[in-house]
Amino acid sequence: MAASPDPSLDLARLAAALARHEPRREPSVPHGRKAAVAAVARDGAAGAELLFIRRAEHPRDPWSGQMGLPGGRVDPGDAGPLATAIRETREELALDLAAAGRLLGALSEARTHLRLGRSPYSVAPFVFAIAGDPAFAPSAEVQEALWVPLAFLADPARRDSLTWVRRGVPLPMPCCRFEGRPIWGLTLRIVDELLAVAAQNAPAKSTR
Repeated sequence: MAASPDPSLDLARLAAALARHEPRREPSVPHGRKAAVAAVARDGAAGAELLFIRRAEHPRDPWSGQMGLPGGRVDPGDAGPLATAIRETREELALDLAAAGRLLGALSEARTHLRLGRSPYSVAPFVFAIAGDPAFAPSAEVQEALWVPLAFLADPARRDSLTWVRRGVPLPMPCCRFEGRPIWGLTLRIVDELLAVAAQNAPAKSTR
């Protein structure tokens, strides 16, 4: 069932809220242990929508087949995490945010809490707006790209849980399932901050 349109979750209000938002930084995390992602939003039939990717299945990828936001590790040649988010989105989806996107603001760096080989210690999210329905050309790392209404993600009735096994220990984790695809972990933490920022600029409800 499609989410109902929510005027408090359109791009104009999201942009206004992000302009006032002061994201947390992680200055203790070295440049080479950071990653960055792009939270790409557009106005759709059910209010603002967020772009997700589903990673390709690979036996050596710990996040194989999972839902996420386009992005990746900060490379030495990148000017910073923002440049990384733009570069990775172009590489993964052939979507050029430098040309077609509008930077709305940044969210807080999210600590990964895990030490998986050379995995980053923190992820810096940047929010972009785009118009229309751009064509994507997913790379071999991406199985599919899809839009999810923010109103769907904000609906408490859509929240669920899954069991993640970490070193043999089953851990219940919150998630949001969109058409059977679970959005969870660090990605869900980023989404929830975006929703909280949007809620700060929601119109007051009438008491009449």
